[in-house]
Amino acid sequence: MFRALVLEKDAAGQASASLQELDDARLPEGEVTVAVRYSTLNYKDGLCLSPSGGGLVRNWPHVAGIDFAGVVEDSRDPRYKPGDAVVLTGWRVGEAFWGGYATKARVKADWLVPLPAGLGLRQTMAIGTAGLTAMLALMALEAHGLTPDKGEVLVTGAAGGVGSVAVSLLAARGYRVAAVTGRPETESWLRDLGATRIVPRADLAETVKRPLEAEAWAGCIDAVGGAMLARVLGQMQHRASVAAVGNAGGLAVPASIIPFLLRGVNLLGIDSAQSPFEERSRAWSRLAAELPLDRLEGTVREVGLADVPALGAAILKGAVQGRIVVDVTR
Repeated sequence: MFRALVLEKDAAGQASASLQELDDARLPEGEVTVAVRYSTLNYKDGLCLSPSGGGLVRNWPHVAGIDFAGVVEDSRDPRYKPGDAVVLTGWRVGEAFWGGYATKARVKADWLVPLPAGLGLRQTMAIGTAGLTAMLALMALEAHGLTPDKGEVLVTGAAGGVGSVAVSLLAARGYRVAAVTGRPETESWLRDLGATRIVPRADLAETVKRPLEAEAWAGCIDAVGGAMLARVLGQMQHRASVAAVGNAGGLAVPASIIPFLLRGVNLLGIDSAQSPFEERSRAWSRLAAELPLDRLEGTVREVGLADVPALGAAILKGAVQGRIVVDVTR
């Protein structure tokens, strides 16, 4: 038996969540069974927990949770053996497949990564999908020439999960970080994470008036998308890059092609969900070595499974600051 936060639909087609005890036979197919210890709360989790399933959940009942860390309980794959500590992010786990909001999960071996040296299970989920995405974005920017001497790096949606880790990572690497937020109460917190400048969201919320503005940013990790991304593209330095990691501000980007043609700006899409094993392993190793874990701990709030539904609604409203770690045994 295992305990899970189960999403079910009623006769009216509305989804709701409840804690249930399930038989192991309910676990999906997969080569590796993991005793889950921690999961997290991400924007996608909020969508899955919404009354409609956010368009992500197709099969009911469902167990959400797009990432988790735990210990292998049983394995039919030679790469993993009982007792191995592992982490999972992406691969539509928690959306199309049962995820981490349970004390057990069964998944494909290819989706797992051994727990990186120097990190515990809780620390790994304090980083989670958000932190992995932030590191993949930084790796992409640096692969396209970003270095600390080039100038300020902009982080939009800086008070969120990806944004807050991105601020810490960049600052630890010696970058000057301009953090965008629409919540004045987060400004001192963002400075504690390493931001050297706070940019009010309203300064970038205006729609594009000119295809090119003054060159301001050496790089950008954008968690917002929409009109803000369009505006930022026109403010990038010559041959600078934007790593796009989110769409909290909308799916449509009303942008001009001019920044690409006249400044050689690069727009880099970051897909952490299906990142290859080698890339994920490299990113986790860098996170273990470079992320200031003491600074990260100050961004973490730990909750139990019963707390997740209300927090899922809150994250969709932009009312969650920093990182939420879910202790699935609580």
